[in-house]
Amino acid sequence: MAVIIGDRPTRVLSNRFAVWRAGLARRATAFRSQPEPRSIGLFARGRQLVAGNFLFAGKLVQAPNTALWDIAAPDAAFAAELQGFVWLDDLAAVGDATARRRAQDWTYGWIDRFGAGQGPGWTPDLTGRRLIRWINHAVLLLQGQDKARSDAYFRAVTVQTHFLARRWMRAAPGLPRFEALTGLIVAGLALEGKAALVKAAVAALARDCRGQIDAGGAIPTRNPEELLDVLTLLNWAVQALQEAGREVPLDVSVAIGRIAPTLRALRHADGGLARFHGGGRGIEGRLDAALAASGVRGAAPPGLPAMGYVRLASGRSTVILDAAAPPHGRAGGEAHASTLAFELTSGRRPLIASCGSGRPFGEDWALAGRATASHSTLSIDGSSSSRLGKGSDDFAARAAVISLQQTADHNGQTVSAAQDGWRASHGLIHSRILTLDSHGRRLTGTDMVFVHAASDQKRLQALRAQRPEGVNVSIRFHLHPDVDARLDMGGNAVSMALKSGEIWVFRHDGVAQMTLDPSVYLEKGRLQPRATRQIVLSAPVEGFELRIGWTLAKAQDTPLAIRDLDREDASVPV
Repeated sequence: MAVIIGDRPTRVLSNRFAVWRAGLARRATAFRSQPEPRSIGLFARGRQLVAGNFLFAGKLVQAPNTALWDIAAPDAAFAAELQGFVWLDDLAAVGDATARRRAQDWTYGWIDRFGAGQGPGWTPDLTGRRLIRWINHAVLLLQGQDKARSDAYFRAVTVQTHFLARRWMRAAPGLPRFEALTGLIVAGLALEGKAALVKAAVAALARDCRGQIDAGGAIPTRNPEELLDVLTLLNWAVQALQEAGREVPLDVSVAIGRIAPTLRALRHADGGLARFHGGGRGIEGRLDAALAASGVRGAAPPGLPAMGYVRLASGRSTVILDAAAPPHGRAGGEAHASTLAFELTSGRRPLIASCGSGRPFGEDWALAGRATASHSTLSIDGSSSSRLGKGSDDFAARAAVISLQQTADHNGQTVSAAQDGWRASHGLIHSRILTLDSHGRRLTGTDMVFVHAASDQKRLQALRAQRPEGVNVSIRFHLHPDVDARLDMGGNAVSMALKSGEIWVFRHDGVAQMTLDPSVYLEKGRLQPRATRQIVLSAPVEGFELRIGWTLAKAQDTPLAIRDLDREDASVPV
């Protein structure tokens, strides 16, 4: 029977053979210099792990008296997070004797059970991810250990390093390969006698920086949190090279110089990232740490989109608009139909949000999170502006932005954009104009659908003839769960109270019907989606054009500056 190169069974066998070959290499016995922890964990999550509450990939397993590797993983994503060892950062954040004992027992338990090449963790990206944590927290893992355990640690680190030297090229382009290459560079330069392994990896890292990061500091997935992951990995690789006295390739330095300003443009006023195309807001403090480590101080050029997003910022407010088509091909597997959706944050409090990525909560939520209705933008007849192909994770039909303009003056900043996601199905173009005033106290919006040509009129008329219910639009504004919203002024406005004490008021021009409906907020690290609300404006398209105006404004008695210190981000509720 012929074996198809690249299928999963063949990859597993190839990986195991590479582990066996790596096991023949001479074992490193020491570090060139004492490693220092660089990755950031969460104290609260570390306490949960110590207590035996294992929350990975949206699944919670409570096993307080069970060894980590005796837990039956609910699915492959859960197992992958276990094998990647990012949880070691969380245990290190706790840092007490109990957390240290868990970290050591679970690490040496992995060596005993999987160190010879068994289990699902022997892929280049997971090995790179795991190896980085083992090096970062080497002092924690080796503290108080006898010679036998120390030898087992160095043997396992050596095998994984040589495995990566043979298999990094099998990692998928993008974040997986950056993880594999960085793991090899960090480990190869940290271990005595292994520096020769990194030459090819450094050259490959430079090539991938050229091929995967464009001139604007963007990556193909357009996922802001993934861009942060890439910058963090590149920072670690550069630090390892500099500490070893190695030259940093120009392509790597250039990539970092491009990514950092882009991430600043994708950062809201509260320090979190815009939540589009599978990304979350990022772990608290991680973005600031990555930007500081990059050494790049500049911001993205004003008036130009950053990775396809437009940022308006004034006063205490930020607005980030998705102003480009969704990614496609390999990069589009988690893309969202979010073209012309926006998010609004006031000070340290998100107000208007996207529902977020539903992948941690299962396939149904993953699909729901990708739909246009899960974003703060307009949809037509409940359909998305970009639509999936049958049996595919990629969009078969993608909305294209056909016009985009940004202006700024003493009155504020304006972005005007249009996209054609419903032109083929309904004959309609969607345009959106957003203006944030110079004090950040008022966001004015106009959403319009219209026909562009005579052929579009015929398409719309034919659709109406087939549908007695007509053609209807809905404009959604998903609220963050911490926003307390209620209908006001006899149902003609919505008042929204933030935990900072700010009051925002939503009004519209009366063309549409307004309702305050249930919604969800899909947040990584939670066991269930969080309940929230959404403002919905609904109206029929009766002619060949429909224009709806609306405003989001701070109440007049809201002060310009508010002392907002009540944050609950340290908790990680399940």
